Amino acid sequence: MNLDFNKNGDGLIPVVIQDNNTHKVLMLGFMNAEALDVTKQSGKVTFFSRTKKRLWTKGETSGNFLHVVSIKEDCDKDTLLIKVNPVGVVCHTGKDTCFDEQNQANSFLYHLENVIADRKANPNEKSYTASLFAKGINKVAQKVGEEAVELVIEAKDDNEELFLNEAADLMYHYIVLLQAKGYNLKDVEAVLKSRH
Repeated sequence: MNLDFNKNGDGLIPVVIQDNNTHKVLMLGFMNAEALDVTKQSGKVTFFSRTKKRLWTKGETSGNFLHVVSIKEDCDKDTLLIKVNPVGVVCHTGKDTCFDEQNQANSFLYHLENVIADRKANPNEKSYTASLFAKGINKVAQKVGEEAVELVIEAKDDNEELFLNEAADLMYHYIVLLQAKGYNLKDVEAVLKSRH
């Protein structure tokens, strides 16, 4: 990288922070050359705070670190895009992003995955999903098998509503199985992309 830290006369360049999974823009900060070096070495985003007049690692007091996935410079070599895996909320106000958006993908499947992950992490006795996790991996896998068979049976008929409902049941239980095994949809996407 051959960044132009002197373009604005203050030795700072703007840094756009984007969630690697949801692709939401989380915040904007500024870095000098030293902050970029610390970020690369630590794997955690470190800015130069214009108010504190010092290096500031995001999360140093809250624990809500921004773990670096990739760093890219723009075409003018005076701005960075850093893709991260955030820990917790990003904004000091307690919001997901500094732009008052929820940090979730626009895909409903990812929203559903987050709900399922929450049921796993915070079980509720009234939750069907939590009850599946409580029964163990064998029961979850069995449910995926049952739903797959039901989908195959409905595929042979011409009832669109039944077919789509069974497809939805299979997708739901499949995501539960991924979560039970400690994986997510992005992991499966990565495999598919590697085959493409």
